[in-house]
Amino acid sequence: MSDEEVETKPFKFVTGFDARFPNQNQTKHCWQNYVDYHKCILAKGEDFAPCRQFLLAYRSLCPSAWTQRWDDQREAGNFPCKLDQ
Repeated sequence: MSDEEVETKPFKFVTGFDARFPNQNQTKHCWQNYVDYHKCILAKGEDFAPCRQFLLAYRSLCPSAWTQRWDDQREAGNFPCKLDQ
C-alpha cells in the first residue's frame, strides 16, 4: 500500500421509485431506464430535460460494462430493442 491518501466521494442513487420494479433485483429497472433514455433522446433530442432522469437512473443502476456493451451494440446496429418506436 502507498502512503498517499485516497479521497472518496459519496455516491448517491438517483433512481426514484418505479412501481413496475418493486423487487430487490433491479436488472430490468436498469435495462428499462437505458432503453427509455435512448428512446427519449431520439424522439425529443438531448436537450429535452425530462430525458435526464432516465440517464441518471440508468447510470445509478447499471454496471458500466453493461452500458458499454449496449452502446457498442447500438453502434453496430444489432441492439436487441427498437429505439425508434
